[in-house]
Amino acid sequence: MAITREAGAVIMEIYGSDFEVRGKQDASPVTEADEKAERWILERLKALWPQIPAVSEEAAAAGYVPEMGQRFWLVDPLDGTKEFIQRNGEFTVNIALIEHGVPVLGVVFAPALDRMYAGAQGQGAWLEVKGTRQPIECRSIPQEGLDVVASRSHGDAQALENFLQGRSVRSLKSAGSSLKICLVAEGEADIYPRLGRTMEWDIAAGHAVLAAAGGQIRTLDGEVLGYGKPDMSNPHFYACSQHFC
Repeated sequence: MAITREAGAVIMEIYGSDFEVRGKQDASPVTEADEKAERWILERLKALWPQIPAVSEEAAAAGYVPEMGQRFWLVDPLDGTKEFIQRNGEFTVNIALIEHGVPVLGVVFAPALDRMYAGAQGQGAWLEVKGTRQPIECRSIPQEGLDVVASRSHGDAQALENFLQGRSVRSLKSAGSSLKICLVAEGEADIYPRLGRTMEWDIAAGHAVLAAAGGQIRTLDGEVLGYGKPDMSNPHFYACSQHFC
């Protein structure tokens, strides 16, 4: 958890400055904050656990992906770069540990909001806000219908409407980054459908928190989402509580 806070401090220094926005080969944006936070995280992980390889977004974009094996880190140093650019606070630092394709440990830190989510297999999940920590868990679905959370910057309204067709929906709200998965984990939402492209590092930390809080991420075919895929990309999926899945 300390590494995510330290990376968050690096990001916040740049957040308050007149930073430059550049485009990557896939047309997604990148900033100095993405790159500096990633360097910090990878150096700290290597110093503490040199035997565990780390796969990280910006390094992968530059063509460097180490041999993963059965145990590896997945790092998104700044998830929600579009939210960072818009300065709405809904961006996160994500670090997850994967073992045999399963996210067994995850930390999601939103530095602008000072919200730290964490979860570990067999140990539960918790949320720390301004130094106060409390356990979190998925909730039972309200009788009035589902509270749905959707992507703020990557929405496909028609695909979402099709997914929700025939389901009782009480509310629909938008959020940025992996905070959407964490809202399901803390019982503030019931389901997050992601019907667009994502990479493993985008969701692994949130997945670990959700699983520790009693939830799951499944593909649209109902399969549990796994990690360590050759191209590191995810199929469409939905994050939900056990009560829904």
